[in-house]
Amino acid sequence: MARFFMVVAALAGAIAVGLGAFGAHYFKDLLTPSRFDVYLTGIRYLMVHAVVLLVAARMYREAPSRLLSGACLAFMTGMVAFSGSLVLLGLTGMRFFGAIAPVGGTGYIFGWILLAVVAWRQE
Repeated sequence: MARFFMVVAALAGAIAVGLGAFGAHYFKDLLTPSRFDVYLTGIRYLMVHAVVLLVAARMYREAPSRLLSGACLAFMTGMVAFSGSLVLLGLTGMRFFGAIAPVGGTGYIFGWILLAVVAWRQE
């Protein structure tokens, strides 16, 4: 499972870099400033949480636990639902993507809380 989480983290990082580069060289001139800002917010959160997922996956590899597995799954939920919906909202302007973002934001928050519980319980 740790390997799977690490692969997802690495791919998410690659996707974030690719989307950022593509956005800077192509979408910046096509999107309104506010839509481009939404697009970039999704990418920033994706990159940050790709790194966090990688760290959590490494922790899971060293000491597997249901809490760490849950944190990794919560971060992946956030990556898809929050970051993905913001990127799509920025690109398309379709407002229903904005309704999906809170689900992903909750996933990110829940992942951080689970990491805090793991840290609290460690000796």
